[in-house]
Amino acid sequence: MRRIPVRATARVTTLVVLTIWPITIAWISLARTSGASVASSSLIAADGLPNSCPVTKRSVSSFLPPSGYPAEAGPDRFWFGTAKLWTSLPADGTWKGLGHYTPDDPTFRQKLFFFRQGYKLREEPSPKLTVTGRRINASASPLQSDKANGSWQDKRYPFMVTGVNFPTLGCWEITADYHGDKLTFVVWLE
Repeated sequence: MRRIPVRATARVTTLVVLTIWPITIAWISLARTSGASVASSSLIAADGLPNSCPVTKRSVSSFLPPSGYPAEAGPDRFWFGTAKLWTSLPADGTWKGLGHYTPDDPTFRQKLFFFRQGYKLREEPSPKLTVTGRRINASASPLQSDKANGSWQDKRYPFMVTGVNFPTLGCWEITADYHGDKLTFVVWLE
C-alpha cells in the first residue's frame, strides 16, 4: 500500500475546505434569507400587522349611531357595534403608545368609552358594564378592568367609561357586556 505524504494530504484537505467552505456559507445564507422572507411574508399582512391578529376594521356597512349622536367617530376612527352597545375604534385597528397607569405599573392602560341608545346617567351613574379581554396571539394573563362610570360631553348623550390594563402588548380580543348585550372586537397594541 502506497502512503501519501502528510504534506500532500494537508494541501488537498486545505484545497477542499477552501473550495467548499464559501459555497456552504453562501448556501446557508441563501437558505436563511429566503426562508426568512417567505416566513415574514406569510406572517405579516400588507398593513404591517401579524396575520394571526384579525383586528376589527371599518366595513362597508359600518354602524351609524342613532339620530342625534355624532355620525363620525373622529379622525382615523369609526363607530363599531349596535344601538344597544357601541364604541369608537381606530381605523387601522391599532392602539399605539399606551402608557402605564403609574410609573411603577408594568401594564399598558387604555380608557374605553361605550354608548347605548337610552342609557340614562341619572338612573345608573355606575353602569353594570363589564369588560374582559384575552390575548389571542400568545399566552398572557387576562386584562384587568376598572369599575365603569357614567359620563357625558353633551348631557343628551351620556356614555359609559372604564379603564383597562393590559399585561402585555400584542393582539387582544375585548368583550364588553352591558346587561347581556355584548360587543366584541380585536385590536393590536404596540
